[in-house]
Amino acid sequence: MEGWSDGTYNSVLDDNFKEVCPEKVIKFKPPLYKQRYQFVKDLVDRHEPKKVADMGCGDTKLLRLLKVYPCIQLLVGVDINEEKLQSNGHYLSPYLGEFVKPRDLDLTVTLYHGSVVERDSRLLGFDLITCIELIEHLDSDDLARFPEVVFGYLSPGMIVISTPNLEFNPLFPTMTLRDADHKFEWSRMEFQTCLQQERVLKFVLVGELLVQVEHLRLRQQRMLREEEGARGPQPQAPPLLLGAVFTEAEQARIESSPKPFCEGDKFCIPLRRLLAYPKLHRLRLDEDRMRRLIADSVCLSRDGSAVVVDLHSSWDRWPEEN
Repeated sequence: MEGWSDGTYNSVLDDNFKEVCPEKVIKFKPPLYKQRYQFVKDLVDRHEPKKVADMGCGDTKLLRLLKVYPCIQLLVGVDINEEKLQSNGHYLSPYLGEFVKPRDLDLTVTLYHGSVVERDSRLLGFDLITCIELIEHLDSDDLARFPEVVFGYLSPGMIVISTPNLEFNPLFPTMTLRDADHKFEWSRMEFQTCLQQERVLKFVLVGELLVQVEHLRLRQQRMLREEEGARGPQPQAPPLLLGAVFTEAEQARIESSPKPFCEGDKFCIPLRRLLAYPKLHRLRLDEDRMRRLIADSVCLSRDGSAVVVDLHSSWDRWPEEN
């Protein structure tokens, strides 16, 4: 398996697909879809995300389960099948009990007709994005674009991706594809290999790096305005991005790293500082590898030790496609 863009799995359709008689279909208890949904629900219980999106929401079953969570304030479903959205949207209307006992926090539920491989700025800044049994329905071109859009451009706080396991039980007869619309089914090793590719790692790295750089740039702008004091009306800066709450160990690691600094109108953030932040730290990268992965996506200092941005000009969170 060479990558998300590898078309070798197309041969599966040609050589290995065969109809499975209904009486031979293997069933699980509880059903697999319920187990996947339970995984997402457990994740929401633990992390209490405020903004959640389900890509390929289809019949909206997962959205219906999530709309009862009081922590969620924005719930979005995206699907390429507009007819499905129209026929299932009414299931997301408020229950009668929600009028009797309103939520403490308002909930907005929105359905978008769109594709997981298209950049949509309305999906930026989400705490959790789910792609449940989605990627196996993508053709080779869309599958190649998937990591760049989801891991790179959207770069949510958490991503849940599930896909059928080709080797789900070695005791059962081999059934390569369990749905006529599946373009492929991966083994666990193939799935892990794709997620660990350097190309996917780059999208994860650059997406999170740009979030942290923008956060630091806006914070530096605020500090400069406070130092300048009352010099008359100042241009309104974009709202400050709220940072995560760090543990004592994480905060100590960040504070012990080289601090950002200004050179004229340029704001420089050392790579070692960025690598100290939790999400980037968990990628286990050294400075040299990080520099190589981001070199064509951001502006670096002459010695390559820091990311350089214009302190007073806004910049794109993710480079435009060529």
